[in-house]
Amino acid sequence: MTIGFAHAELIAVLVAVTGDEPRVMTIRSGNALPSGPFEMGHRTLQSGLREWVQEQTEHPVGYLEQLYTFADRDRNNDIPGGRTISISYLGLVNEQSGAGRPGWHGWYEYFPWEDHRQGRPAVLNEIMARLRSWADADPARRDHRHRRADFTFGLDGGGWNEDLALQRYELLYEARLVAEAGCDAEANLGRAMFADHRRILATGIARLRAKIKYRPVVFELMPESFTLLRLQRTIEALAGLTLHKQNFRRLIEQQELVEETGGTESETGGRPAKLFRFRHTVLEERALAGTKLPLSRN
Repeated sequence: MTIGFAHAELIAVLVAVTGDEPRVMTIRSGNALPSGPFEMGHRTLQSGLREWVQEQTEHPVGYLEQLYTFADRDRNNDIPGGRTISISYLGLVNEQSGAGRPGWHGWYEYFPWEDHRQGRPAVLNEIMARLRSWADADPARRDHRHRRADFTFGLDGGGWNEDLALQRYELLYEARLVAEAGCDAEANLGRAMFADHRRILATGIARLRAKIKYRPVVFELMPESFTLLRLQRTIEALAGLTLHKQNFRRLIEQQELVEETGGTESETGGRPAKLFRFRHTVLEERALAGTKLPLSRN
C-alpha cells in the first residue's frame, strides 16, 4: 500500500429472504461483508465487486445498485498515513446454501432492535436506558440528545419509523454503545462487524426498506411464482413490521403488480392458495406510484 494515498474498497450488501427472515451474505464467520480493493485490472467498480464476490463466496449475483460511498477520516482508517474510501453496493439474491462459501446471517443478529414483527423488542428498554444516561452525562446537550433519542427510536409520539435504521445505528455509535465505537464487548448492542461493515449494512437496510415502498424491487427476492402470503411475509421481514392482510392484498391488486399463474400451492395445511407472478410489463406501461405498505400498528 502507498503511504499518504487513499485506498478504494468495494463492499457488497447482498440480501436474501429465507424462511421469512432477511439475511445478509457474509464472510469471516459472519464478521464482515464480501469486499476487496478496487484494482487496476477491474473494468468497472461493479465488475470489480462481482469478481470479489465470486472469489470469496462463489454465489451468483444478479441485481446490484450502488449504495453509498464512505470516506470518513475517523471511521475504518486502516491505512497508515492514508485513508479508506469504501464504495458499497446493494444486491438482491436468492440464497443458495450449496454455492461456494458464503455465510448467511440474519439482519436482526446485528440489529435486534429493528425487528418489530412480534411487537416492541425487549432490548429497546436497555437501549433507551443507556441513551438516557448518555444524554444526562452532558448537561449542555442533554435536552437535544433526549429529543434525538426519542425521535430516532419512536418515543416522541410519532411512532416507530422503520426507515431510520441507519440513524439509529449512528446514534448508538455516537453514544459508544456498539463495539465498533470502542465500547467494551459486554456493553455492545447487537453483533459487531469488522471495521465499518455494520454501518454499511445499516445503510443497505435503510435503503431497501425505503425503496420497497416506491419500486417493485422486492420481486427480485421472490421465486418465479409465489403466493400472496409469501409476498407479504417477505415484505414484513424486510420492514421488520407486520402488514394488514386485507389492505395489503387490495393494494397489490390495485397496482396490478402481479397476475395469476393458474397454479395453486398449499399453505400451512389449509386450502390451496393461488400462485402469482410479477408482471414485468407493468414497468413499461406506467411509472409506478409505489408500494405503500399497509402497516399494522397494534
